[in-house]
Amino acid sequence: METISCHLLSESCPLVAWQADVCEAHEVSCPSCGQRKGRRECPALNATICTICCGTKRLVEIECPQSCPHLATAREHPAAVVKRQQERDVAQLLPTISHLTERQHQLFFLIHSVIARHKPDLLSRLLDEDVAQAAGAVAATLKTAARGVLYEHTPASAPAQRLAREISATIADIREQGTRIYDGELAIALRAIERGARDLHKQAAEDTAYLSLVGRLLLVKTQAKSEEPAKPAGSLILP
Repeated sequence: METISCHLLSESCPLVAWQADVCEAHEVSCPSCGQRKGRRECPALNATICTICCGTKRLVEIECPQSCPHLATAREHPAAVVKRQQERDVAQLLPTISHLTERQHQLFFLIHSVIARHKPDLLSRLLDEDVAQAAGAVAATLKTAARGVLYEHTPASAPAQRLAREISATIADIREQGTRIYDGELAIALRAIERGARDLHKQAAEDTAYLSLVGRLLLVKTQAKSEEPAKPAGSLILP
């Protein structure tokens, strides 16, 4: 744009202010939000995005490569607001998992990885109550089997029924690969999930409060694990 030059125009002149606004409007805006100026080079989007989108959508809506310098910096020095959220999440979840052994703790997060991957049908969405029902039903089925009775307990809601089947199928697949998982320890982890989902739902009065909380912690756990040396596939639960 051609610059207006006139010795009669000062910075306070409306015409100069109008020109500045027009020039600023022509600057490249963030392709993610379309509102703020782009400040950071984003290798995932191959564009310059604003700092807010970089901070809030990182690994959530934007699939950041491990080579991204902003991702590495955030892991080393997480923002204060993110750190406080993590501390609140851990404090809320602690009563649910504080009594678990190391193996039960692993099973707890293994089951939650199944829940995180679960895709409800197009007409429904997964709620905390569905998670509680599914976990409780699978735990009850294990308890019944321990008495020598084969009976599959069925959750009340359809989404919970599908989730329960997926949890059971995943555990069966892992066992077929040679990993030993004891029914008793699995049932304890499932009951912890059931209680956690119901308790947090009551506290927060939100349909997905528990799912959101564990989802955030799983993300942190996954990020930390990606930086550790690779382990054998069967080392998740050892006999």
